[in-house]
Amino acid sequence: MPLWVQAGFWGAVAGSALILGAGAGYFFNLPKRLTAAIMAFGSGVLISALAFDLMDDAFHRGGFDATAIGFIGGAAVYTAANWVLSRRGARDRKRSGNRQPSEKQQAGSGLAIAVGALLDGIPESIAIGVSMITGGGVSTVAVIAVFLSNVPEGLSSADGMKQAGRSATYIFAVWGGIAIVSGLASLVGCSIFRSFSANIIAATIASAAGAILAMLADTMVPEAFEQAHNFAGLITVIGFLSAFLLSKAGA
Repeated sequence: MPLWVQAGFWGAVAGSALILGAGAGYFFNLPKRLTAAIMAFGSGVLISALAFDLMDDAFHRGGFDATAIGFIGGAAVYTAANWVLSRRGARDRKRSGNRQPSEKQQAGSGLAIAVGALLDGIPESIAIGVSMITGGGVSTVAVIAVFLSNVPEGLSSADGMKQAGRSATYIFAVWGGIAIVSGLASLVGCSIFRSFSANIIAATIASAAGAILAMLADTMVPEAFEQAHNFAGLITVIGFLSAFLLSKAGA
């Protein structure tokens, strides 16, 4: 099977967790603290993956300069885009409960939330595809980390969308579309960047890591702490350790 097809497949697999999470958030009335605990665990898993998998890979490919530039650049671009979308109603897109505005409360917020959810998912998917270029295989840790973090993302956000009065058609169209785009982003990342230099590849992987870390700090960690309170830190650490052990087991 061609490498780019594999990349698309694994990106779609990781993205499919968003649909699973959205289904759980829409059809089941899960306790808010359980949702927050899952989100805290997913945050820890992602932090571990970007620290020991993505950033380490970027550094070995292109050295410190390319990695640092990409890392800061990815975080800056994500922050700027997130700031714009937040002003249009997408600030609480990962929040459960009644924090998200309805279309009546803020016109255009539905589109902003959909675009914001897409913004959150693309860096992770690109990182999966680009990281496959020279190794010839997928990073199991990266796929599992993105999958585990996507479940609480879809769960919490779908619950918030439902509370804001958005239809099931809207909710599952958003997350189903993002799952498809996730596969395409991994496919494109693998196909386009394979002909670039090691420095460009390193900067791209690092920029995805920077965007993921900024996303965690801006959206997932605040939601987890708001509901889980003092236990959020411990659960995040457990998630981090789980991914760390997984990475070492596959080393």
